[in-house]
Amino acid sequence: MTELKKTTKSPRRRAREFAVQALYQVALNNVPAPEVANNIREHTDFKRADAELFTQIFFGANSNQREYMQLVRPHLDRDENLVNLIERAILLMAVHELKEMPETPYPVIINEAIEVTKTFGGTDSHKFINGILDKLVTDLRPNDPKRG
Repeated sequence: MTELKKTTKSPRRRAREFAVQALYQVALNNVPAPEVANNIREHTDFKRADAELFTQIFFGANSNQREYMQLVRPHLDRDENLVNLIERAILLMAVHELKEMPETPYPVIINEAIEVTKTFGGTDSHKFINGILDKLVTDLRPNDPKRG
């Protein structure tokens, strides 16, 4: 008997994916965040997402983009303007969670960011995201007992 790969996504994973899509739309189309959020919430699959987590991540990451990119910038291996919009959206999502949601263990945040990157990013984008987030954990959660 062949074992089927689990394809069901958790409501939290879906929320993160929708948050990345919303951050991408804001950056690409320069549309106000509330309008983008309303459009995302109308998506058929949104009912299977954690709506509260989506709202926290999307609005938090969107409103703190400048600050979050300042945190990311020292760890980049390229000019910030060369980071594609999907990678940028994923970094913003993960930085927001690392900084503002200490109840979520950082390994979960990094793993979720990698999985979202595998869904939306380029072939090796997940390696780039993983490298940046591994370095940011030291800055954002220096006293986390799971670190080290």
